[in-house]
Amino acid sequence: MSSKKKILFSAIQPSGMLTLGNYIGVLSDLVNIQRNYSCLFCVADLHAITVRRNPSVLYNSIFDIIAIYLACGLDPNRSILFVQSHVYEHAQLSWILNCYSYIGELSRMTQFKNKSLQFSKNINSGLLNYPVLMASDVLLYQTNVILVGADQKQHLELIHDIVFRFNKLYGNLFVLPTSLASLTGSKIMSLLDPNKKMSKSEPNHNNTIFLLEEPSSIIKKIKQAKTDSDQPSSIIYDQEKKPGISNLLNIFSIFSGLSITDLEHQYCDKIYSEFKRDISELVAEKLYLLQQQYFDFRKNEDYLQDIINIGAKKARLQAQITLNKVYQSIGLPVKYY
Repeated sequence: MSSKKKILFSAIQPSGMLTLGNYIGVLSDLVNIQRNYSCLFCVADLHAITVRRNPSVLYNSIFDIIAIYLACGLDPNRSILFVQSHVYEHAQLSWILNCYSYIGELSRMTQFKNKSLQFSKNINSGLLNYPVLMASDVLLYQTNVILVGADQKQHLELIHDIVFRFNKLYGNLFVLPTSLASLTGSKIMSLLDPNKKMSKSEPNHNNTIFLLEEPSSIIKKIKQAKTDSDQPSSIIYDQEKKPGISNLLNIFSIFSGLSITDLEHQYCDKIYSEFKRDISELVAEKLYLLQQQYFDFRKNEDYLQDIINIGAKKARLQAQITLNKVYQSIGLPVKYY
């Protein structure tokens, strides 16, 4: 990878069907991301097993995400695409960083508290140590930029704490990463409750558009999406007073390439049903084309396996450099490969 570009790291968990939010947050702009950064894209399978999962479903989900990455424009010749568990250095550095993280700061994490309530019969230590593994994912590659959502703010703060703590003891060993929350600048909200984020774990699937969903289902969901009760209807962007319409305008803008201001002008004298018809048909058409690309890649699992094998070798070469420096810094003997 080019040393002139900043290093960007991004990971997706194979923990459910990817949504429109995943697509708009990262996947829709993969071509530009690869142009501007030296990129590592990871399928975070180790993170996924903090919750009990059907082994065959997990296995297939890993390859589903690989195929989606490729369908969205990831070029394995320009970027590194790999599976987290294939790069052993993630787990090795995670153990070391656990020894530089504190129970108090981990137990205060909002995500740990929420998951402990959600999975009360399986509050395992992996849930607690999840952010430390995340820190290892990022710091192994001397990452400059990570793509994270607002719900990962605490985890990013912990990464910064670990970097400051480690660097103070052993010198400037780790790069301090910054976040790039979304290259589009938009957070996609639930269709029926536009005050909360669209989520793949949402129990009511009418709130969420999934990337591999049937076009007819996508159209139906958008037409049923909550707008606003004002009369007469007005299609203007106002997240506070009109969160439903604002959410749909965000989606429409990204899929059409038009600015929100242009869309407001275009639909200033239209009713909600016309607006919803046009956006639903556009999203369904775009995702249908993406799905065709996905199915072309997904049916060739041997090819996908080759991609991640090569990606793991490339990632390990970089990871070993950092891990060797960590070993030397704390007094462990280095293994030379």
